[in-house]
Amino acid sequence: MPEEIATLAGGCFWCTEAAFKLLRGVLEVVPGYAGGHVPHPTYEEVCTGTTGHREAVQVRFDPGVLPYADLLRYFFAVHDPTSEDRQGPDVGPQYSPAIFYHSEEQKRVAEAVMRELAPLYPKPIATKLLPFTTFYPAEAYHRDYFARHPEAPYCRFVIAPKLEKARKAFKSLLRP
Repeated sequence: MPEEIATLAGGCFWCTEAAFKLLRGVLEVVPGYAGGHVPHPTYEEVCTGTTGHREAVQVRFDPGVLPYADLLRYFFAVHDPTSEDRQGPDVGPQYSPAIFYHSEEQKRVAEAVMRELAPLYPKPIATKLLPFTTFYPAEAYHRDYFARHPEAPYCRFVIAPKLEKARKAFKSLLRP
């Protein structure tokens, strides 16, 4: 089965990158900017909230090991799908959650997973389902941020608890 790419915006890309690196079948996770209208944006530009880009990750994965539906169920567990422009302490349109589908099959699977999970939330799902258009890798200093800075306050108080929750809830999907 050929590799696939998933492009997902779930708030701060330091969090989502670290979360997806835990999964078996994930071959690469690249933090970056997706869906906006400004070519080759910088972090500072995206932080203004005017570029249309969201902080996102591109996940290259083996669907024979990690089916896209399971990847999406995990994604919904590691972000707040009911919050439109906020994820935890991070506020602004650049943190708005989205699934950027790369094919009609990804769109179909995402719609099915969203229907399946919607009854589990007290509010409607705000995570957008959008066609993939653009992705620009983030600056190098954002890559592997959690792994390189585990003692930084944001990592200790925001990312680490999120990862611990994911480890407990998704043991069967984790790398050995």
